[in-house]
Amino acid sequence: MQARFDSLSAEYAKLQGELKNCNDQTASLTSKNTGLQGQIDELNKQVAFLRENNTQALKQLEDMSVISSSQAESIKKSLENIGAKDAYIRDLQAAMAHKDSLNMALVMNLKGAVSGNDSDINIKVDKGVVFIDISDKLLFKSGRYEVTKGAKEVLGKVAAILKNQPDVEFMVEGNTDNKVYRGHPDLIDNWDLSCKRATSVVRILAKTYGIPPAKMTAAGRGEFVPLMTNDTNEGRAANRRTRIVILPQLDQFFNLLEHKG
Repeated sequence: MQARFDSLSAEYAKLQGELKNCNDQTASLTSKNTGLQGQIDELNKQVAFLRENNTQALKQLEDMSVISSSQAESIKKSLENIGAKDAYIRDLQAAMAHKDSLNMALVMNLKGAVSGNDSDINIKVDKGVVFIDISDKLLFKSGRYEVTKGAKEVLGKVAAILKNQPDVEFMVEGNTDNKVYRGHPDLIDNWDLSCKRATSVVRILAKTYGIPPAKMTAAGRGEFVPLMTNDTNEGRAANRRTRIVILPQLDQFFNLLEHKG
């Protein structure tokens, strides 16, 4: 009986030891499980974060694809338009520079041709337009519109230069001072006188020196576009003039505008 009790006690103690080992292992596994669960939770957080970032990244990529597809063409066209406008501006600048160089060459040739009459002829370029001002005393007698013989020689020199410019058109303007005109019974006033003087010059340029009439315009400005005050003899003398205006070749610029438009 005692031996049986001792055997059972030993078995019980053994089982108790095994139970304790199991409990220890369970506790250890539970601790490890808790640690692993914490790691799992942390990993889940990281996955959630990555998923959120991935969603945002995908959204950004979609936005970028929208920009690249719908706006890239517009951006490209804008850049092309900018390039075209830059080229257009360069063309205009080149045309203006070419025109200015032609005007300067024309002025130099004209000044060389009429160099002996510097006090009575003024040649200048203003805002891209060439002006040739010939004083009244060189061209006409007082109150008259017939060109003097000496003036015809000067007009011939001017005509020789203008004939070498086949694309040039010009206007001949008559200008007077403001003194009341009483010189010719067929002329009413200074306006009439300025027109007659302009047509007299144009006829000589056409008939004597062969400039095509279609390239010339005759105009009378009367006393209404003075260079100086009419209150002095010097001012009135400056205002009595015939002006040859080399007309800008606007067709070149209109053609350029139409070509680029």
